[in-house]
Amino acid sequence: MASICSAALSGCRSLAPAIALVLALGGCTTGIQFAGGDKEGGGDAPPTEKITEQLIDSERRAYVDQARQDLTPLIVPNPSPYTIGQGDVLSIVVWDHPELAGGGMTTATAAADTGTIAPNVIPPGFAVDHLGRIQFPLIGLQHVEGQTEEQARTMLTKKLARYIAQPSVTLRVQSYRSKRVYIDGEVKAPGLQAINDIPMTLVEALNRAGGMLPSADQSRIVIERGPRRYQINLRELVQKGVNPGSMLLAHGDVVRVHSRDESKVFVSGEVVTPRALTMHNGRLTLNEALGESGGVSPLSGDARQIYVVRKTPERTRVFQLDARASGALAMAESFELRPKDVVYVAASPLANWNRHLSLLFPGALTSAVGVTTRP
Repeated sequence: MASICSAALSGCRSLAPAIALVLALGGCTTGIQFAGGDKEGGGDAPPTEKITEQLIDSERRAYVDQARQDLTPLIVPNPSPYTIGQGDVLSIVVWDHPELAGGGMTTATAAADTGTIAPNVIPPGFAVDHLGRIQFPLIGLQHVEGQTEEQARTMLTKKLARYIAQPSVTLRVQSYRSKRVYIDGEVKAPGLQAINDIPMTLVEALNRAGGMLPSADQSRIVIERGPRRYQINLRELVQKGVNPGSMLLAHGDVVRVHSRDESKVFVSGEVVTPRALTMHNGRLTLNEALGESGGVSPLSGDARQIYVVRKTPERTRVFQLDARASGALAMAESFELRPKDVVYVAASPLANWNRHLSLLFPGALTSAVGVTTRP
């Protein structure tokens, strides 16, 4: 027994200088470290900002100001009727005068008999040419682009009245081919959608595309109109009382629904399960991120040193939360994360000490302890 104790004591004595060195090193390496971050050597390291109620309010106001944009060009509560455009095909019937239907009526009848229209075949009717005109019997070329069905019908009736007594004209758009929008991204059926007599609102366009997929991020819908880009957050619109059904799309608009996988938050360090988390339609709090990662590791994590690293176009920002402080849980629930944020939990001083000792003398401390516990 005496020999075992003397061996253990001699092992501990041999480790004493190294343990003292490791303790000194461990006290200097807690928390997040940045190159050039020492007080004497330079100012490359970003300052650490404590997460407080004041900072949370400031960040919320800054985010609202940054996200604010003028959506007035998109919001049209009372859409105008559809106007005829180049490429549209019109069905025009002059009652009691079937001869004025031209060759289109024969084609229409044949198509009705077979029930199908072959691909690349122009639908029967009167096509609007590149100058916005149609060729109609008796009255020749007539400009109809930009007119509603009712306006075009009134115009043709007046023109035909010179040749026919009290003409009765029926006009409607048979094939909508002049205006379209493109739907892309996380929808069931991406592609072109023709604008017809039903107003093409944002909700209508998404529904025609089969609806959004479960992977769609409803907070990141982009509408591109020429050089302008509008960022649409459906959740915030509803909260502000804006009806997405009043957002009218125009010819040439491109609607892109982004994926939730593009807006991830990364949780690393001393947590139970380090992982990448997808945001919930643009929203994820610090408390939720820690909870979905299993929380701070009870064996090695330092609850006083929870960091959020955020890369902005101007600089890198580092926020710190002391989870042991009063009201810390409420602040963690109120602190909104942003896409690509990195949540890092630092190791406790004891965990750092153990790791440094294991790196310098792998297995030495275990051997010394094993000697004392060996029967």
